[in-house]
Amino acid sequence: MSWQSWKRRCGSATIALGIAVLSSCEETNVPEVAALHGAHAATTLSKAQADDVEQVLTVLRGLTHPYKSLNAAMAAGYNALLTPCMESPPAGGMGYHYGAPALIDGKVEPLKPELLLYEPQRNGDLLFVGVEYVVPYTAWTSHDPPSLAGVPFHKNDVFGLWVLHAWIWKHNPSGILSDWNPRVTCQYATAK
Repeated sequence: MSWQSWKRRCGSATIALGIAVLSSCEETNVPEVAALHGAHAATTLSKAQADDVEQVLTVLRGLTHPYKSLNAAMAAGYNALLTPCMESPPAGGMGYHYGAPALIDGKVEPLKPELLLYEPQRNGDLLFVGVEYVVPYTAWTSHDPPSLAGVPFHKNDVFGLWVLHAWIWKHNPSGILSDWNPRVTCQYATAK
Protein backbone atom coordinates (compact mmCIF):
# COMPACT_ATOMS: atom_id res chain seq x y z
CA MET A 1 0.00 0.00 0.00
CA SER A 2 1.37 3.42 -0.88
CA TRP A 3 1.90 6.10 1.77
CA GLN A 4 -0.81 8.24 0.17
CA SER A 5 -3.28 5.30 0.19
CA TRP A 6 -2.43 4.51 3.79
CA LYS A 7 -2.85 8.17 4.72
CA ARG A 8 -6.30 8.28 3.06
CA ARG A 9 -7.37 4.99 4.65
CA CYS A 10 -6.20 5.80 8.16
CA GLY A 11 -7.05 9.47 8.12
CA SER A 12 -5.27 12.44 9.61
CA ALA A 13 -6.63 11.83 13.12
CA THR A 14 -5.11 8.34 13.27
CA ILE A 15 -1.77 9.59 11.97
CA ALA A 16 -1.77 12.53 14.40
CA LEU A 17 -2.59 10.19 17.30
CA GLY A 18 0.18 7.79 16.25
CA ILE A 19 2.69 10.61 15.99
CA ALA A 20 1.66 12.00 19.39
CA VAL A 21 2.02 8.58 21.03
CA LEU A 22 5.28 7.76 19.27
CA SER A 23 6.84 11.14 19.97
CA SER A 24 6.94 10.15 23.63
CA CYS A 25 8.81 6.90 22.89
CA GLU A 26 12.53 6.59 23.61
CA GLU A 27 14.84 7.57 20.78
CA THR A 28 12.01 8.98 18.67
CA ASN A 29 13.64 11.96 17.04
CA VAL A 30 11.48 13.33 14.25
CA PRO A 31 13.95 14.63 11.65
CA GLU A 32 14.11 18.26 10.72
CA VAL A 33 13.43 19.06 7.09
CA ALA A 34 17.08 19.95 6.50
CA ALA A 35 18.25 16.60 7.89
CA LEU A 36 16.31 14.60 5.29
CA HIS A 37 18.98 15.14 2.67
CA GLY A 38 22.15 13.14 2.19
CA ALA A 39 24.07 11.04 -0.26
CA HIS A 40 21.90 10.20 -3.26
CA ALA A 41 19.09 12.41 -1.94
CA ALA A 42 20.14 15.45 -3.93
CA THR A 43 16.60 16.53 -4.72
CA THR A 44 15.41 19.36 -2.51
CA LEU A 45 12.27 18.30 -0.72
CA SER A 46 9.24 20.52 -0.59
CA LYS A 47 7.74 21.20 2.83
CA ALA A 48 4.87 18.81 1.98
CA GLN A 49 7.31 16.03 0.95
CA ALA A 50 9.39 16.54 4.09
CA ASP A 51 6.24 16.40 6.21
CA ASP A 52 5.15 13.17 4.47
CA VAL A 53 8.60 11.62 5.02
CA GLU A 54 8.54 12.65 8.68
CA GLN A 55 5.09 11.08 9.11
CA VAL A 56 6.12 7.82 7.43
CA LEU A 57 9.30 7.52 9.49
CA THR A 58 7.54 8.38 12.77
CA VAL A 59 4.93 5.68 12.22
CA LEU A 60 7.65 3.30 11.02
CA ARG A 61 9.59 3.78 14.27
CA GLY A 62 6.59 2.62 16.23
CA LEU A 63 6.00 -0.39 14.01
CA THR A 64 9.65 -1.45 14.04
CA HIS A 65 10.31 -0.85 17.74
CA PRO A 66 9.97 -4.62 18.49
CA TYR A 67 12.81 -5.27 16.00
CA LYS A 68 15.30 -3.82 18.45
CA SER A 69 15.34 -7.49 19.40
CA LEU A 70 16.85 -9.42 16.48
CA ASN A 71 14.91 -12.48 17.64
CA ALA A 72 11.63 -10.57 17.24
CA ALA A 73 12.73 -9.36 13.80
CA MET A 74 13.62 -12.88 12.73
CA ALA A 75 10.27 -14.19 13.97
CA ALA A 76 8.58 -11.50 11.86
CA GLY A 77 10.33 -12.75 8.70
CA TYR A 78 13.58 -10.73 8.71
CA ASN A 79 15.50 -13.96 8.98
CA ALA A 80 17.95 -13.77 6.08
CA LEU A 81 21.39 -12.32 6.80
CA LEU A 82 22.13 -10.79 3.39
CA THR A 83 25.47 -9.04 3.89
CA PRO A 84 28.48 -9.06 6.15
CA CYS A 85 28.85 -5.91 8.24
CA MET A 86 29.26 -3.12 5.69
CA GLU A 87 31.25 0.08 6.15
CA SER A 88 33.04 2.51 3.90
CA PRO A 89 35.25 4.89 5.89
CA PRO A 90 35.16 7.83 6.07
CA ALA A 91 31.55 7.90 4.77
CA GLY A 92 30.47 5.54 7.53
CA GLY A 93 28.81 2.20 7.93
CA MET A 94 25.54 0.38 7.39
CA GLY A 95 26.06 -2.70 9.53
CA TYR A 96 24.53 -6.09 8.85
CA HIS A 97 21.53 -6.29 6.51
CA TYR A 98 18.79 -8.69 7.59
CA GLY A 99 16.08 -9.15 4.98
CA ALA A 100 12.53 -10.38 4.73
CA PRO A 101 12.72 -12.31 1.44
CA ALA A 102 8.93 -12.26 1.01
CA LEU A 103 9.02 -8.46 0.82
CA ILE A 104 11.77 -8.20 -1.83
CA ASP A 105 9.62 -7.69 -4.90
CA GLY A 106 8.48 -4.91 -7.20
CA LYS A 107 6.39 -3.07 -4.59
CA VAL A 108 7.21 -0.24 -2.21
CA GLU A 109 5.35 -0.57 1.07
CA PRO A 110 6.33 2.39 3.28
CA LEU A 111 5.54 0.57 6.51
CA LYS A 112 7.19 -2.70 5.45
CA PRO A 113 10.86 -2.07 4.61
CA GLU A 114 12.61 -5.02 3.01
CA LEU A 115 15.80 -4.81 5.11
CA LEU A 116 16.72 -4.02 8.71
CA LEU A 117 20.19 -2.67 9.57
CA TYR A 118 22.07 -3.75 12.70
CA GLU A 119 25.35 -2.41 14.08
CA PRO A 120 27.58 -4.79 16.06
CA GLN A 121 28.31 -3.66 19.62
CA ARG A 122 31.34 -4.21 21.86
CA ASN A 123 29.40 -6.72 24.00
CA GLY A 124 28.41 -8.81 20.96
CA ASP A 125 24.85 -7.50 20.74
CA LEU A 126 23.41 -6.04 17.56
CA LEU A 127 21.90 -2.55 17.71
CA PHE A 128 18.97 -1.85 15.37
CA VAL A 129 19.94 1.37 13.58
CA GLY A 130 17.84 1.73 10.46
CA VAL A 131 15.99 0.24 7.53
CA GLU A 132 16.57 -0.05 3.82
CA TYR A 133 13.96 -0.17 1.11
CA VAL A 134 15.02 -2.20 -1.92
CA VAL A 135 13.42 -3.05 -5.24
CA PRO A 136 15.25 -5.33 -7.70
CA TYR A 137 15.88 -3.74 -11.10
CA THR A 138 14.27 -6.77 -12.70
CA ALA A 139 11.03 -6.29 -10.72
CA TRP A 140 10.58 -2.56 -11.42
CA THR A 141 8.76 -1.81 -14.67
CA SER A 142 8.20 1.96 -14.46
CA HIS A 143 10.44 4.49 -16.17
CA ASP A 144 10.47 6.53 -12.96
CA PRO A 145 12.39 5.21 -9.95
CA PRO A 146 10.45 3.84 -7.01
CA SER A 147 9.86 6.39 -4.27
CA LEU A 148 8.95 6.76 -0.62
CA ALA A 149 6.60 9.67 0.16
CA GLY A 150 7.81 11.36 -3.04
CA VAL A 151 11.54 10.78 -2.40
CA PRO A 152 13.02 8.73 -5.27
CA PHE A 153 15.18 5.68 -4.65
CA HIS A 154 18.59 5.55 -6.34
CA LYS A 155 20.39 2.78 -8.16
CA ASN A 156 22.85 0.40 -6.55
CA ASP A 157 24.43 -1.31 -9.56
CA VAL A 158 26.57 -3.61 -7.39
CA PHE A 159 23.44 -5.37 -6.09
CA GLY A 160 21.09 -4.59 -9.02
CA LEU A 161 18.68 -2.75 -6.74
CA TRP A 162 16.84 0.51 -6.35
CA VAL A 163 17.54 1.54 -2.73
CA LEU A 164 16.69 4.07 -0.06
CA HIS A 165 17.99 4.02 3.52
CA ALA A 166 16.26 5.50 6.55
CA TRP A 167 18.25 5.87 9.77
CA ILE A 168 15.29 5.74 12.13
CA TRP A 169 17.05 4.32 15.20
CA LYS A 170 20.46 6.01 15.10
CA HIS A 171 21.02 9.66 14.24
CA ASN A 172 22.88 10.18 10.99
CA PRO A 173 24.68 13.53 10.73
CA SER A 174 24.89 12.98 6.95
CA GLY A 175 21.09 12.94 6.68
CA ILE A 176 18.39 10.51 7.69
CA LEU A 177 18.08 9.19 4.11
CA SER A 178 21.82 8.94 3.35
CA ASP A 179 23.36 5.62 2.38
CA TRP A 180 26.20 5.67 4.91
CA ASN A 181 26.05 6.69 8.56
CA PRO A 182 29.37 7.98 9.98
CA ARG A 183 28.17 6.98 13.46
CA VAL A 184 27.84 3.29 12.43
CA THR A 185 30.91 1.08 12.49
CA CYS A 186 31.84 -2.54 11.97
CA GLN A 187 34.61 -2.30 14.55
CA TYR A 188 33.04 -5.06 16.65
CA ALA A 189 31.85 -7.25 13.79
CA THR A 190 32.43 -10.97 13.93
CA ALA A 191 32.09 -13.48 11.14
CA LYS A 192 28.42 -14.43 10.79
